[in-house]
Amino acid sequence: MKKLIDVYPYKIKGGQPLFLIFKRSSDKIYGEQWRMVGGKVKDGEASWEGALRELKEETGLAPKKFWAIPSVNQFYEPNSDTVYSIPAFAAELAGDEEIQLDAEHSEFKWVSIEGIQPYISWPEQRRLMELTYDILTDQFLEILPEWIIDIS
Repeated sequence: MKKLIDVYPYKIKGGQPLFLIFKRSSDKIYGEQWRMVGGKVKDGEASWEGALRELKEETGLAPKKFWAIPSVNQFYEPNSDTVYSIPAFAAELAGDEEIQLDAEHSEFKWVSIEGIQPYISWPEQRRLMELTYDILTDQFLEILPEWIIDIS
């Protein structure tokens, strides 16, 4: 079974997280859908390494903070009769850098948590964005040291 990853890039603006989302190119799987960074893990790669690579490929950027979201994107794919349990990562970007789209995407947007509804149609992706938002903004939650991935 293929190993997949999700990455939820964000920046902090005015003390609030904004999420970077991408419109898939019409000729790709999930064409015309708005999504976060995602992709396959290559042989010999750890999931977090694949996530960093996909972020770089899809945006041209490296994060200033990179951490494992303490949950997974789980869904069933009827075509292959497969249940996927996909590690999810959050990537804080500086926010003033230029996004360099690859051929997989036709557009990008920065959206607030309130602004994701018209764009993100997968319930698990919405849930993971909301969880990331809560971890970043709830005074009783924090990014635990065990979640942080040292990429220096």
